Formats: sequence, C-alpha cells, structure tokens
Amino acid sequence: MGSIGRYIFRTTLGAFLLVLVSLTGVIWMTQALRDIDLMTSQGQTVLVFFGITGLIVPLLVLVIAPIALVIAVAHVLNKLGTDSEIIVMNGAGMEPWRLFKPFLAVTILVSFLVASISAYFAPEGLRMLRRWLTEVRTDLVSNIVQPGRFIAIERGLAFHIQERRTNGLLVGLMVDDRRDEKERVTILAERGEILKSDRGSFLVLEDGSIQRHDLKQRDPSIVLFDRYAFDLSQFAGGPQVVRYSIRERYLWQLMWPDTNDPQYKEQPGQFRAEFHDRILAPIYPFAFAIIAYAFLGAPRTTRQSRAWSVAAVIGCVAALRTAGFVSTVFGVNMPIALAGQYIAAALALGGGIYAISRGLIIEPPAFLTSSADAVAKWIAARAELVMRPAR
Repeated sequence: MGSIGRYIFRTTLGAFLLVLVSLTGVIWMTQALRDIDLMTSQGQTVLVFFGITGLIVPLLVLVIAPIALVIAVAHVLNKLGTDSEIIVMNGAGMEPWRLFKPFLAVTILVSFLVASISAYFAPEGLRMLRRWLTEVRTDLVSNIVQPGRFIAIERGLAFHIQERRTNGLLVGLMVDDRRDEKERVTILAERGEILKSDRGSFLVLEDGSIQRHDLKQRDPSIVLFDRYAFDLSQFAGGPQVVRYSIRERYLWQLMWPDTNDPQYKEQPGQFRAEFHDRILAPIYPFAFAIIAYAFLGAPRTTRQSRAWSVAAVIGCVAALRTAGFVSTVFGVNMPIALAGQYIAAALALGGGIYAISRGLIIEPPAFLTSSADAVAKWIAARAELVMRPAR
C-alpha cells in the first residue's frame, strides 16, 4: 500500500470512527433515557446508571458499524470524485482494485470488529445488563430507604419516607397501594423499621392509620393502629434465577444448542434464525463497501451523476439489509426463507465485484435522468415566478 493507499486508509478509518462514535452516542442517549428511573425512582448513583446503560453499547456498535462503514466509504469516494482525484488516478493507469485496497483494509477491520461483537461481546453485555438490573431492582432495602422520595417498588405500590435516623428508625412513612383496581389503600405512620426474620421481611409501622377507599364508595374507611406489619417478602430480593433470551446467547450456544433447554424446545426456529443472522453479520461490511465502491469508485465528470450514485448506494444498502431482516423474520417458521439473505448478499457481492473488475460506470436509466431534469426545470421555473418582483 503506497502513500495514496495509506492516505485513503487513514481518511476512511477516521471517518468511520467519527460516524460510529457519533451515531452510537446519539442512539445510546435515547436508549439510556428509558432507564433514567434507576437514578430517580430506584435511587441509584450516576456511576451505576452509566455502567448499566453502557452495557448496550456493544449491541449498538454491532448494528451501526456496517452503516458507519458505508457512510465513510461513500464520503471518501465522493470527496475524491469531487476533487477530480479519481479521474487523475484513473488517467495515471491505476487499476480499480488497487484503489479499492485501502477500503478493503478498513472493511476487514470492521468485519473483525463485528464478528467478535456478534459472537461474544454483545451477548455478554446483554447478560451483564440483565444480571445487574435484576440486582438493582430487587435490592428492596436500598430502594425503600430513600428519604424525601416517592419510591415505586412495582406498578401501583409506592413508598415515601420523610427521614431515616442513624439507628435505622424510619420517620414519617406513607405507603400508597393501588395494585387492586377496585380499592386504594393508603397507610400513614409516625415511625417504622424494616425487620428480617426466618418468616421473611417486614416493614413494622407504629402509630398510624390505614385508609381503605373502595372505588364504589364515596368515603374511605379509616382504621387507627398502634403497630402494623407490612409484608415485604414478596418483593425481597432472594436468589434470582436469570433466564437469558435468545439474543443473549453466545454464537456457539446457537450453533450447538442444548436440546434440554426449555427455551430451545419452545422456540427452535428463533435459535436457527438468530444463528444465521449472526453468521452473516461480518459479511455485511464487505457487501456494503463493495456496493459503495461499485457506484462511486468509477471516474465521473458530472455532479448530477455522482449524486444519483450516492442515492443508489443508499437504496441498495437499505434493500440488502431489509432482505436480511425479512428473511430472518420469516425464517423462524420457514427455514427455507433463511436462504434469501444469503442469496441477497451473494448477488450484492457478485454484482459489485463484477462492476469493479470491469471498471463499469453505473449510470441511471435515461428515463430517470430525463424525469429528474424535468422536475429540476419545473422547480426552477416556479422559483423564478415566486422571486420575480410584482409590477
């Protein structure tokens, strides 16, 4: 790889990393906002929040990396074409495959990244996320004992504590129970404490009242108590049995599934479809890069033709990925449908390699060009009428 190849390699790799980090960061933020309750209602720290939500980053990179690659390749090729560098290289006798080598080198790196994430890192991150969320959401004592906050243990059940003293005594407690659609129960107490025994965990309340409001009745019934025990055992976090989903299985677990696994017995088609989708994951970067180069790597002299090529790259990449998605969905119940994604990938690779080897310049059909020209002229004429000063 000469100086030109190293320049293209650095530029493409830099553009890929920039797009990958940017898109991953934006999408991660939208996903992380869904778990913001870890800091609000669950009372966890910022570090725990970032640690838990950061575990989905490998999965995001797995999806975004091929897209970031095709954007980087298209950007670099479009820049080379706009600056007429491709025309100069072609005039100097540089073969198409020689120009493609630096792009291929970046593609190999991206493919290796995607393969490793698909086989191990994405499932491992999702597994850690499931275990961590289970621990956080079942840590009942740390969830309840958050003075000054309304803590939702589950849907329809909320706690509020005014103060927690150093001896563990809780002051100013309120329990709002709306789990029963026909009745709302509100418990108020001056003091309370959490006690654990062989029988379970209990919130022992003192000097308070229980208000039961039947939704069919107008007024609630109020019962005063000196001492009342609220059973927390059903919410306490004991040993948790974590059941991993199919997406959280490693590649080798999909390749050689445990025939005694209840989930495999229930959904063997899901295992098969997920396995084939993982196998094709490192192939997509090659297909995307070849498609981009086939449309944009040939020398062109008009900006309109290059703009059409960029649109064609977007369309072909979207069509290829859609074919893979549809094949995976239908392949759950129809194994023969899984062949569709392999056929689509083979056609993309074969067609792209043929176009690059022949040095073909893929031009839009004449009717598309004429239609685009007609639309452009119509828009220009309408704009001229709008901008013309009134007499």
